[in-house]
Amino acid sequence: MTPVVFVLNGPNLNLLGLREPAIYGAGTLADLEQQCRASAARLGLSADVRQSNHEGDLVDWIQEARTAAQGIVLNAGAFTHTSVAIHDALRAVGLPVIEVHLSNVHARESFRHHSFVSPVAAGVIVGLGTDGYDFALEALARRISRRDPSSEPITA
Repeated sequence: MTPVVFVLNGPNLNLLGLREPAIYGAGTLADLEQQCRASAARLGLSADVRQSNHEGDLVDWIQEARTAAQGIVLNAGAFTHTSVAIHDALRAVGLPVIEVHLSNVHARESFRHHSFVSPVAAGVIVGLGTDGYDFALEALARRISRRDPSSEPITA
């Protein structure tokens, strides 16, 4: 069975290609979704890609991932810097999470320097544009394969 990874995108990512392309790039959310699905397939994963401008949707999807996915790639957008609810949901599900940001949040406004996601993430990728999603999927594929008992060496 192909492992499923949720790729969750937060507020304003539906405006990719329109919103500040100098910062976020010219590609659209549909382009990003296609890229994630293709990258996941190359890695032997299935990517379930979603976007919402609503914090509660993200919390619900994180909770759903507990039984429907083996890992999460999360670009929580502005909720990264404000949402204890997302932090708590990620902590509760116990799945590996890779936090992704298209821009280098540390080179931007100071309010973007704090993340409620980072303390519960296995890793953080910032400033690499949409390539960051590919790297996040790679990292999850490796973690998932290490957790798969069938990938463990047989010992006598």
